[in-house]
Amino acid sequence: MEPGAGAFSEEQFREACAELQRPALSGAAWELLVETQGISVYRLLDQQTGLYAYKVFGVLEDCLPDLLADVYMDLAYRKQWDQYVKELYEKECNGETVVYWQVKYPFPMSNRDYVYVRQRRELDFEGRKVHVILAQSTSEPQFPEKSGVIRVKQYKQSLAIQSDGKKGSKVFMYYFDNPGGQIPSWVVNWAAKNGVPNFLKDMVKACQNYRRT
Repeated sequence: MEPGAGAFSEEQFREACAELQRPALSGAAWELLVETQGISVYRLLDQQTGLYAYKVFGVLEDCLPDLLADVYMDLAYRKQWDQYVKELYEKECNGETVVYWQVKYPFPMSNRDYVYVRQRRELDFEGRKVHVILAQSTSEPQFPEKSGVIRVKQYKQSLAIQSDGKKGSKVFMYYFDNPGGQIPSWVVNWAAKNGVPNFLKDMVKACQNYRRT
């Protein structure tokens, strides 16, 4: 099984913190894709795959950082508020927690599924408390591929959250995946321009309805 949660380095956590403070968009061809609902989405063409990596910056109002991080990590609760979740659970594999996630795709496309590890940490960065959650795909024989579902084998995500100084959260997200198969460009564009901002908006609503058990 590789890579595992231990593959996340101290440097990766601190890089996410640094980008939350000072967006790193120069020196590469990052282009602004959309600004909406207080969220800015940038994309960068990955030359090897021909796909885009995304960076998201913004402020989510009325959602405190601790709560936002808890909601993001709560897989059982996500199944209640994320309409695109088909299946989502975590399982212990060789001493590590592995997540299985199947995502609904619009007909006639096949659903996609992910097998990944993730790790959450709280850091003191330049005098600020920052929540960082890192995730990346892994290979695990206990999660065999399913007929009719395309396995996403390249997936990487970083999320950094801190207080906006009021009652909200300042956030940074990096996201890349290779969904495989043939996906129409309109689906890719819709997901980037609308899917990410809508997901964050839905997560804020989920925070307002969240009850810690």
